[in-house]
Amino acid sequence: MTLAQRLLRTKPTERLVAEGGHGEGGELRRTMSLWQLTLFSVGATLGTGIFVILGQAVPKAGPAVVLSFVLAAITALFSALSYAELAGTIPVSGSSYSYAYATLGELVAWICGWCLMLEYAVSVAAVSVGWGEYLNSFLRSLFGFTLPAAITRSPGQDGGVVNVTAILIVLLATWLLLYGASESATANAIFVLIKVVVLLFFCMVAFTAFRAGNFAPFAPMGVAGITAAASQVFFSYIGFDAASTAGEEAKNPRRDLPLAIIFSLAIVTTIYVLVAVAALGAMPWTDFDPATTEASLSYIADLATGATWPGLIVSFGAVIAIASVVLTVIFGQTRILFAMSRDGLIPRVFQRVNPRHQVPVANTLIVAAFITVLAGLVPLGQLAEATSIGTLFAFAIVNIGVLVLRYRRPELPRGFRVPFFPVTPVLGAIFCVLVMAGLAGVTWLAFGLWMLGGLICYFLYGYGHSRLGAEVPG
Repeated sequence: MTLAQRLLRTKPTERLVAEGGHGEGGELRRTMSLWQLTLFSVGATLGTGIFVILGQAVPKAGPAVVLSFVLAAITALFSALSYAELAGTIPVSGSSYSYAYATLGELVAWICGWCLMLEYAVSVAAVSVGWGEYLNSFLRSLFGFTLPAAITRSPGQDGGVVNVTAILIVLLATWLLLYGASESATANAIFVLIKVVVLLFFCMVAFTAFRAGNFAPFAPMGVAGITAAASQVFFSYIGFDAASTAGEEAKNPRRDLPLAIIFSLAIVTTIYVLVAVAALGAMPWTDFDPATTEASLSYIADLATGATWPGLIVSFGAVIAIASVVLTVIFGQTRILFAMSRDGLIPRVFQRVNPRHQVPVANTLIVAAFITVLAGLVPLGQLAEATSIGTLFAFAIVNIGVLVLRYRRPELPRGFRVPFFPVTPVLGAIFCVLVMAGLAGVTWLAFGLWMLGGLICYFLYGYGHSRLGAEVPG
């Protein structure tokens, strides 16, 4: 077998599914229901973006930013439907890494898994870095004091030495994850319900100051403004795929994973549109300024009521929002590495399962240590920006994977089928490429360097230790 044939060899879907849940020393426990899976994706998606993104998006589209959220949701929906089909066909914890292994071969699977490290490990480190700022905003409103910049900002930021607050939020999430998947899902459900209630509270407060005149003119920047804002808010939808990393801990994965992905996207879109309508009704779109914090939801809540306590509640919601994102995204990263380890592409320690708690304890601790160092000590700079390219690359691979698997294995049992095939996955892949093309050159450079590092790691370790490769004679 030639080098190219080895790199492009696919792993049979039946084998991927049969190995599901099995690790070294034990098995993962199937405890997660449809409701918990849905909230897992909502928890990973509904982060701090909605609390501040209106300040950047509204000046581009005016009141028509509401349509921008819908347009971005439709764009995300194409990829979400592809995720739903593959998650229902190959219900394992590797998410798009495993889907690529079954459809496009080992090298593409490795590249996808490496991109997922950007989407999960690096992005959660970047999110954790910002937690100190939100915590300080909450403390300032409640007690009139803030924590020193030396412990709430990373090195390289103004006054930052060690981001202790980022380290604390990562350690808190790790502690919950070590208890078990079901316990983590329950904690996440509580976090998600709190932030949803806070956002609904914001809507109620903002609607008391609602002025229909704020929506005229509705689209001052025209269609170009709506699409430009849609590109901006699209990144607020990243995270809907988180449920697909829990394929080996779901009670009924073939049925529940597709539903969880679609339900979470619907829930998040509804909340985004409601919040945007409420915010624009309470404050004229010309007052949204991306250069200041005076477009944050807490500011608008205070403005609508003439008091400071509503903003305090909204600030509390932002603090909780990050906790939920950190918990779900670290969970997803550990399960992707679990699948990659089982295939031999990374060391075996990542697939060891603790027989008592039935979770990959060593894997979780290693990932937590890596994210802690990134979040607390390393200036992430452009690497954080490159997470968007890595995510879109993985989305594109999933869309292509649906096309490949339908043609190669049309007889496979599927819990969900993408409607309007093949138009839907084709459009999904095209939209991902278009959004990627619009990102800055320096972001592409950071992504290129990250991928180069990934290929070096693969040929130094993964290629030689691949279980699939070891079965190839010669």
